[in-house]
Amino acid sequence: MSGAIVRVTIRGRVQGVGYRYWLEQQARGLEGWVRNRRDGSVEALFAGPADAVSAMIASCRRGPGSARVDAVDEELAGLDALNVRRAGERFSVLPTI
Repeated sequence: MSGAIVRVTIRGRVQGVGYRYWLEQQARGLEGWVRNRRDGSVEALFAGPADAVSAMIASCRRGPGSARVDAVDEELAGLDALNVRRAGERFSVLPTI
């Protein structure tokens, strides 16, 4: 795959506000996954053209209207990070870890 693969951790009031569902809708055209973490953050992985991944990360900084995003940390990830997805899905909403 050519492009970028980036893992993000979103902190703030991002659980219980529809953030994962919103993010799944926003990520159309990208590959990856999203899940809640027990520490109250949301973790996601985006893979695709670098400009589309950058635009998705910018969207994460805003979030849905009901969320309050305090921070978005990002790090480059490897192709193997996509293996967390459910079989046959381009973008998965995963269980909380």
